[in-house]
Amino acid sequence: MEQENGRGADAGPMRWNGWGDPAKAHDLPRAVRALLPLLLGRLRRPPAAVELDHVRIADSALTADDLASFAAVVGLGEVDASPEARIRHAGGRSTPDLLRRRQPGQQVPDAVVRPGSHDEVRACLVVAADRDITVIPFGGGTSVVGALDPERGAHHAVVSLDLRRLSGLLQLDEVSGEAVLAAGTTGPEAEALLSRHGLELGHYPQSFRYATIGGFAAARSSGQNSAGYGRFDTMVTGIRVATPTGDVELGRSPGSAAGPDLVRLFLGSEGIFGVITEVRVRVHPVPKDRVFESWSFPDFASGAEGLRRVAQHGGGPTVIRLSDEAETAVSLAQVGRIGKALAKGASVVTVYEGDGIGERRERTAALLAAAGGTSSGQGAAEDWLSGRFDGPYLRDSLLDAGVFCETLETATTWANLHALRTAVTDALRTGFADAGAKSSVMCHVSHIYPTGASLYFTVLAGIRSDPLTVWEPVKARTNDAILAAGGTISHHHAVGRDHAPWLAQEIGETGVRILAAVKRELDPRGIMNPGAVIGAQPHTERIG
Repeated sequence: MEQENGRGADAGPMRWNGWGDPAKAHDLPRAVRALLPLLLGRLRRPPAAVELDHVRIADSALTADDLASFAAVVGLGEVDASPEARIRHAGGRSTPDLLRRRQPGQQVPDAVVRPGSHDEVRACLVVAADRDITVIPFGGGTSVVGALDPERGAHHAVVSLDLRRLSGLLQLDEVSGEAVLAAGTTGPEAEALLSRHGLELGHYPQSFRYATIGGFAAARSSGQNSAGYGRFDTMVTGIRVATPTGDVELGRSPGSAAGPDLVRLFLGSEGIFGVITEVRVRVHPVPKDRVFESWSFPDFASGAEGLRRVAQHGGGPTVIRLSDEAETAVSLAQVGRIGKALAKGASVVTVYEGDGIGERRERTAALLAAAGGTSSGQGAAEDWLSGRFDGPYLRDSLLDAGVFCETLETATTWANLHALRTAVTDALRTGFADAGAKSSVMCHVSHIYPTGASLYFTVLAGIRSDPLTVWEPVKARTNDAILAAGGTISHHHAVGRDHAPWLAQEIGETGVRILAAVKRELDPRGIMNPGAVIGAQPHTERIG
């Protein structure tokens, strides 16, 4: 088939210093404003954020010859060293990223380079290696772990390699149920292209509107439909990567015993080995039916027991999510139900798609009821899904109101779930208390497995000093607590630079040496995203 382009399906340019469409920015709901003082005490409104035109950045370190060398590959119009382009590619969308963008002085890449094909990506890497320039692959700009920081490392300049021109459906095998998508294709573009053929990928993380297929692969993303369709890495059947020393094309067949599975090596690599340019994924027919059901539980523990039973029985909902008592209260306040928000109890939303919904729903309902759940109809589940992708806008409004708001996530076994939740909650609360800040910690389970589940935390804090100075030691304490309590340093946000210092505790020093050895082979000059995933590593000169 000819390549199909999905332009027009995406959400447009993202706000430079916040989340998403600038037109969708909104004030805090009145009920949330009323609840915040009860949780955090008196708040101090922060200074006004700096305007884009007033941001101070250093002059580009790229020479005229550097810029000309990239332009010879991608075209003069696709090399952009303007201040605005550089500022818009200055990092991801974590709370620290957004707080830094409110300040007058900012660290930015020296230029933005926009290749339009795999071959152009490969040629850009050759130019960068030859001219001693760091490359940061950039898709949708939604990383929340510092993976997009414009870190030069040991090199004289750094470019952001923007992959959004690599967009489209490259191949479709309807018989086998596989599609090849260019790495810069956004989630909405991918689904629009596949829907023309009655198919979908079905991967919907909260970053869906802006994140890209290559980013999903590079970060080992997990979306809301993981209970039904799996994590993104389970959807990937093949991959194409450009590295500074050559191309890699993997995934010859649905199953193979021809050595270790190298596809998995690049899933989660976050641009430290090379640039993912194409991803082959498993697709399925667009489900014809969708059914919602919400549940109430006396507490988080009984809700978690219900989810465990569903996960271990199999064949349940496409989406299943448990919110603890605190998150349930805030969710109710967001929709104006302040009276109910002050009540106790946890909540579960379930969504069923595809065939056999009646049987699956009946089986799941019996398991949830046996664990102490009570069905509360469709409304809350429908409300959750309708506002699912707008959640990050609330964070911007909270920051404007002087509320620090950040998220982090982990995962563990069912047997260890409550101990890990307690350890993380205690680390967050104690860390903020030591800094003289009141905090509120919320938790939900959004991804379940037969042997365990993820824990996703949202923390609000009323910080009266510099929030970045306060958050850094709190985050470090929390990471220590996660690993000490048997959790993973990341379930689906990835490692980036923020979690790199803790990776060796999870995979071992030998594991880090393995990854470093692969990087030296594929990226001997160390130009690819230095400091991400495995931290700073010594590099060697290119051979040949």
